[in-house]
Amino acid sequence: MKHVLLKTDGLSKSFSSGGALQHVLKNIDLELYEGDFTVIMGASGAGKSTLLYALSGMDTPTLGIITFGGTVISSLNQDSLALFRRKHCGFVFQQIYLIDGMSVMDNVLSAGLLLCSDKKALLEKAGKLFEAVKLPPETQNKFPTQISGGEAQRAGIVRALINQPEILFADEPTGALNSKTGLDVLGTLTAFNQQGQSVVMVTHDMRSALRGNRILYLKDGVILGECHLGVYTPDDTARHETLAAFLSEMGW
Repeated sequence: MKHVLLKTDGLSKSFSSGGALQHVLKNIDLELYEGDFTVIMGASGAGKSTLLYALSGMDTPTLGIITFGGTVISSLNQDSLALFRRKHCGFVFQQIYLIDGMSVMDNVLSAGLLLCSDKKALLEKAGKLFEAVKLPPETQNKFPTQISGGEAQRAGIVRALINQPEILFADEPTGALNSKTGLDVLGTLTAFNQQGQSVVMVTHDMRSALRGNRILYLKDGVILGECHLGVYTPDDTARHETLAAFLSEMGW
């Protein structure tokens, strides 16, 4: 039986817009499991990113409870939430947010030094992660403006994993990349997941969604359905057909 890593009870999120209240997430009950590659899909405006930000503690719900690893994060204040995210969550975004004035390696170390003062140990850990994402030493010593988008995103994944988070949250991580570099990034995420890293990813791209073992479909702020695909293997025609049928049923 899988271990529940994150749970929501009655999760709701509303925003005020033009004097009217918009209910973006509506009473969501959800369990996320350790080791899963969970994908959140849905049409534009369905609430995908809002759900991701709430699950990760980057945003607070209007109503409901979010429990992450035994801690009720929905009741934490902003300072406690920031520390919790730093210790337990990794983030990869469509916009990579590497600091231009720092080398790729220093970008990673700056995240690691927030929790660990042993720079030698961090350098060793970072080196292993860079090797895992296939970024050679000469790339590590360059500035973000000197490397490709795909290389920068893989460096962003290293930065997200340097503190060994329980969950890696990814919001459209291939959205700004071309087809080949996008596949490289997806391969990196898949490899870490198959080594045990829990991943939660928002995407509108079916090719990306195929990497997940569990697909959640969000519509108008509620989870309309879910699909289970099992462990990813390349060139799996049945997997593609199963996901395509599910998405068609959801009205995607």
